[in-house]
Amino acid sequence: MTVPKFGLGTFRLKDQVVRDSVRDALELGYRAIDTAQGYNNEGEIGQTIADSGVKRDDLYITTKIKPDNYSADKLVPSLRESLDKLGVDAVDLTLIHWPAPRGPVSAAEYLGALADAQAQGLTREIGVSNFTVALLKQARELLGDRVIATNQVEIHPYLQNRKLAEFAQQEGIHLTSYMTLAVGKVMEDDVLKDIAKAHGSSPAQVALAWAMGQGYSVIPSSTSRDHLASNMKALDLKLTDEDMTRIAALDGQGERLANPPSVAPDWD
Repeated sequence: MTVPKFGLGTFRLKDQVVRDSVRDALELGYRAIDTAQGYNNEGEIGQTIADSGVKRDDLYITTKIKPDNYSADKLVPSLRESLDKLGVDAVDLTLIHWPAPRGPVSAAEYLGALADAQAQGLTREIGVSNFTVALLKQARELLGDRVIATNQVEIHPYLQNRKLAEFAQQEGIHLTSYMTLAVGKVMEDDVLKDIAKAHGSSPAQVALAWAMGQGYSVIPSSTSRDHLASNMKALDLKLTDEDMTRIAALDGQGERLANPPSVAPDWD
């Protein structure tokens, strides 16, 4: 199993909004869906998948364990609840959502419980999210031979996370970019608009193609069917070396968008 390079994100989407987004995405050909216990939408996603008629084997489903469920006595039971909501026997990938370095549960405990969930067949692959270089090193030591399928982190043209990206590349750790569109900021960027014009594409497609061009997976979300269809076209967009260099120069022009103090680490 490998993490698909393109999928649907569902952060902040709830109730009928998430049902419509997932339904439209599946109809358009999306086959990877990313959710989390903390999004409170697993049940709606599960029902929409069931109603879609898309075969389970054709889907790649990711969920994330929320910090409240990190302890050894809670993680596996909470994942079983997620599976029930999603209507599946197992998910393809389960992530630790935040490292919670100042929380009551140690990395050794929650990563051990995550490995146990994999051993029980509840998830085919395991990974982490929002882990720094130091935390990735610790996770690899704690997990031993178990593969970290991905580290899902905030990466967009204005926050390119180069230290982490270089380490991940050297160590063969896959990265998944979230908030790749910088909550819409890319749509107003003159550099991205200029590149998009040259390719007959959109700034959003350019940002997504830029991330995928570096080997990252992307999971953009949208409540618009047209935008969902447009985002998918990034799969066919090939940027030039000059395009990539121009986008690289945008690094450092935006603040970190996801940084909850109770669970965020000391970033690289």
